[in-house]
Amino acid sequence: MREEEVEKLRGVVRDCVSKHLYSSAIFFADKVAAFTSDPADIYMQAQALFLGRHYRRAFHLLNASQIVFRDLRFRYLAAKCLEELKEWDQCLLMLGDAKVDEHGAGCDTKNAMYLDKDGEDHEINISSAVCFLRGKAYEALENRAQAREWYKAAIKADPLCYEALECLIENHMLTCDEETSLVSSLQFTPEDEWLSSFYSCLIKKYDKENVVEAKFKELEREIGNTNTPSELSFTCSLKNNTDLLACKAEYYHQCGEYEKCFRVTSELLEKDPFHMKCTLVHLAAAMELGQSNELYLMACNLVKDYPQRALSWFAVGCYYYCIKKYDQSHRYFSKATTVDGTFPPAWIGYGNAYAAQEEGDQAMLAYRTAARLFPGLKLDVLLFQVPFTYSVHWDGIHENP
Repeated sequence: MREEEVEKLRGVVRDCVSKHLYSSAIFFADKVAAFTSDPADIYMQAQALFLGRHYRRAFHLLNASQIVFRDLRFRYLAAKCLEELKEWDQCLLMLGDAKVDEHGAGCDTKNAMYLDKDGEDHEINISSAVCFLRGKAYEALENRAQAREWYKAAIKADPLCYEALECLIENHMLTCDEETSLVSSLQFTPEDEWLSSFYSCLIKKYDKENVVEAKFKELEREIGNTNTPSELSFTCSLKNNTDLLACKAEYYHQCGEYEKCFRVTSELLEKDPFHMKCTLVHLAAAMELGQSNELYLMACNLVKDYPQRALSWFAVGCYYYCIKKYDQSHRYFSKATTVDGTFPPAWIGYGNAYAAQEEGDQAMLAYRTAARLFPGLKLDVLLFQVPFTYSVHWDGIHENP
């Protein structure tokens, strides 16, 4: 078969993938790999198998190739297959031995070959993706200290690896100062400076009102193109971006401006009713304002749409807490921790429900669990106020039980 005919088939595979026709992609990728035996085409076939959820077959194809331990992309994709199969120890073995050095660097990719025939100029560094996958494997194995180091290594290797920062923030793996230090240490290109400001808005906002508000204004400011008269002029702004609005709502909540927070989250959820971060902040604001009807409606919709998410059962717990049915409340907060033990609000809600019944020992146990699992969580700033706080001795939260 002529090269142009093979290239046409490669185009068919790419088009099938873009249209989510994965069986077709697998069929044609298999034929291209058979025609050429080119490592790049074998990799394309493995990608099609992975996207079609044939994880065992994709792993076998990659592992059987002679190049898997010499090319980082092959090894990474093989490890991704093992991730999907929840074989975490094997996933780490596939990625190979590595340690985070004193500068926070993790993976060495000097000998990695580039196989992606359609790679973009601005792609995520493969070493960053590898570091992130190591972090996920360690977190799944409940080694949160190692997970934290590898997530930090991932975002340092490439600031565009947002998922690594998201895990560090959402799981409260870093203190407020550590988050600030990490973001300030990232090396952004001049065109990505806006991302530095956005990351600064994502991290914890305690005692940083002036800094955070300045960052919000910077991101909301309209930016125009004034390079040359011949270029089309345009302006752009993130003022109405849902992620930025969710950050702003979270900021208002942390400042105690619950009504303003509730207004922002209500408007945002009108536009994007399935924005999970906004949903969580909306629930917290509704709790503070005693909006039991809103909590009931949110809980019903979440349980219907996302029965496997901890957030849904957390919402049910919030509703019962709001109407002062604390027994049912801690039952559903407990269910949320069972669904996802790494969901911080559920542990706080669980402790709050016991504190509301003046069961200080049980509340302390929940708070101490949260302090152990989420070292960056500021436990004296809860999602909602705790009745009968005199029964909880905050100074003992971070002590070993």
